[in-house]
Amino acid sequence: MRVLVTGGAGYVGSHAAKLLAEKGHDVLIVDNLAEGHRAAVGKLPLVVADTLDGPRMTTLMQQHRTDAVMHFAAFAYVGVSVTEPAKYYHNNIVGTLSLLDAMRAAGVNRIVFSSSCATYGIPTKVPISEDHRQDPINPYGFTKLAIERALADYAHAYGVGYAALRYFNASGAAADGTIGEDHDPETHLIPLVLQVALGQREAAEIFGTDYPTPDGTCIRDYIHVDDLAEAHLLALEKLDSGSALKLNLGTGRGVSVAEVIEICRQVTGHEIPARALGRRAGDPPELVADPTRSKQVLGWEARYKDIRETIASAWRWHKMHPNGYVD
Repeated sequence: MRVLVTGGAGYVGSHAAKLLAEKGHDVLIVDNLAEGHRAAVGKLPLVVADTLDGPRMTTLMQQHRTDAVMHFAAFAYVGVSVTEPAKYYHNNIVGTLSLLDAMRAAGVNRIVFSSSCATYGIPTKVPISEDHRQDPINPYGFTKLAIERALADYAHAYGVGYAALRYFNASGAAADGTIGEDHDPETHLIPLVLQVALGQREAAEIFGTDYPTPDGTCIRDYIHVDDLAEAHLLALEKLDSGSALKLNLGTGRGVSVAEVIEICRQVTGHEIPARALGRRAGDPPELVADPTRSKQVLGWEARYKDIRETIASAWRWHKMHPNGYVD
């Protein structure tokens, strides 16, 4: 299959593009490199372009004879979305609508969309199933939900087949150590803790120790990025015109912030001091996926269910790339 991957130089997108190519698909990566890395693409073809440029996207799809799109291109910093909502609405919503219209113009009618558990907001029940009310509490989550609604309407009106994959906390690095996680600024817990082990930060920060959880710190579902890539591939292969898949991607197992820090100590062999800070506004006590439907629909379930293995894969990559990618 000929697959155009937007945001394929980013964290999850690069792992998905890598797997697609390994499975024999013809991959074209399109990334504006605002937050992606050339080095994450490897030898795969990369076109530097923006989804907001609809005519360019149409031309690329026509030239590539694209069969389907995997769409990862989005801004994804929750905090920034609160302080700069215009940036997020423009890029994540307008950019995706531009992409969808380019697909229609090029005759492409299948898309796998990178959505998020942020669409659920503060959960009323854990683990979270796909039937849980979607009530995002920040602009980032709303932009993902808005596109899910747009996809449903495009499916009804234009026959677009889509999969909206709502994943939880992406983590880890490729098993072969070639690509990993490199954000600037970094906001994800595991790489932040590993930066302490590398001597790049003084201490790991714990935002809130008084949550209604066993150890008082937030609980999250850490899904390995290679497992995410596999789910995207399976969703792509499942799609046809008119498909409408809305699926959670997670392990179904929650791990607390304090547990992550302790396991990082064990994996790295470093002391990793930690300091407790106050709660951050909008942080739910617990976010854990119910991945039952993904197993039923895609035959998929996470292979990395032990957070220790996920952290070990991240540690291998960060030791090899202490300063991230060198583009």
